[in-house]
Amino acid sequence: MSDTIFSKILRGDIPCHRVYEDDLVLAFLDVGPLSTGHTLVIPKQAVATLAELSDESAAAIGRVLPRLCRAITEVTGVRDMNVLQNNGAPAHQVVMHVHFHIIPKPDAEQGLGLQWPAQGFDHEAGAALASRLRDALG
Repeated sequence: MSDTIFSKILRGDIPCHRVYEDDLVLAFLDVGPLSTGHTLVIPKQAVATLAELSDESAAAIGRVLPRLCRAITEVTGVRDMNVLQNNGAPAHQVVMHVHFHIIPKPDAEQGLGLQWPAQGFDHEAGAALASRLRDALG
């Protein structure tokens, strides 16, 4: 994996405003926030996408995300938020190191703006797809 800004933050080459840290996870304030409290949560394991992340690192992030959301709500007073994770450049991932954004949504002007171009759903095709996914999970 290439050297990313998150690798440099983890090594201490670039400073950050740390919010949380343990052996597997680091959370810090985004320096290009969409709203006050916008926090990035990264595994210390250097992989680009969620599918590459170890179960141990994934579980560690899963344990800390709700805690961080509660802390952000307590401090900012904002109860609504987006938790966002992108995989791959076509899916808008800019830094190729797994990361989650916790983005408070205090009003229509601040936070994440989103379009959701929902498609139709074919139940027969959906049943077949769900079956193949279950098989892939083993």
